[in-house]
Amino acid sequence: MDPQMKSDSPIVITGAGGFIGGHLVKYFFDKGFKRIRAVDKRPLDHWYQLHSAAENLCLDCSSEEVCRKVCEGAAEVYNLAADMGGMGFIERFRVECLRSILINTHMIDSAHRAGVQRYFYASSACVYNTELQQDPNVLALKESDAYPAMAERGYGWEKLISEMFCQEYHAERGMKTFIARFHNVYGPFGTWDGGREKAPAAICRKVVEAMDSHSGTIEIWGDGHQSRSFMYIDDCVKGIDMIMHCDQLVATPVNLGSSELVTINELVDKVEKIAGVKLRRSYKLDAPRGVAGRNSDNTFIQQILHWEPKTSLDTGLRETYLWIREQHQKRKKGLRVVA
Repeated sequence: MDPQMKSDSPIVITGAGGFIGGHLVKYFFDKGFKRIRAVDKRPLDHWYQLHSAAENLCLDCSSEEVCRKVCEGAAEVYNLAADMGGMGFIERFRVECLRSILINTHMIDSAHRAGVQRYFYASSACVYNTELQQDPNVLALKESDAYPAMAERGYGWEKLISEMFCQEYHAERGMKTFIARFHNVYGPFGTWDGGREKAPAAICRKVVEAMDSHSGTIEIWGDGHQSRSFMYIDDCVKGIDMIMHCDQLVATPVNLGSSELVTINELVDKVEKIAGVKLRRSYKLDAPRGVAGRNSDNTFIQQILHWEPKTSLDTGLRETYLWIREQHQKRKKGLRVVA
């Protein structure tokens, strides 16, 4: 942690009603910080985690006026706000994803004007050159593989341009900016239904539904051979903290992910094992599926921070599955849940 940061130093977290943002608010409260401004455009009763001790604001950070207000008096800003979701969302709603450029444009300028000491930007592995991800047996992606640029249309290009904003605000205006490229973060208190969920949550939900309906079948998007690595949320928020407070990483994009590569079929195997069931598989070959393979090369972050995810995929999936099963059961009883 920055030695200038005290327990009452104001911290701003945008996207705080979402999955990673909600966990990050909790993380800093658990570390003893007392003044956290949590911001999200969703109504408060739609936030995945609502921490009463925070200054919880329902505001849309795509507005410059809002960003000025949000950054006022802040010591650190963590910008996680974006219109995004799993592959089913980012392939179908590219314009919405691209419009998130407004959020970072206004947030970083407002943070600079407010004299913010450190600014964190949540980027994505979707910035990487898609031509390097055409095989499920993909080589792990190192940070330099973002160039020559051929990012995923919509979401990936928005993230790459926003990274440039962070780099230029440091180069030209001297603000300390930090950039993490997230690789498929998963865990409890995140999107698990409705179209924006990512693969681990979607598969956990589908297994729960198959068991509840006794259908004996699970639908898988694509042929199941697509490969990915998945990082548990607890490892993610710890990594964010470490990246934000390492001056060797100023304005330097860094992978934040697991290097444990699995296929989607293997992911289903793991969830089935947790649930104690074996399902027939139906493959929806015309569904959004993304690149054929993507994995995180963690060489750089290990060299600089000695960071590596501590949570195995089996352990993290078990926690995620049990939470989603609980949410599903609550909804069946007519209780309100945030999906």
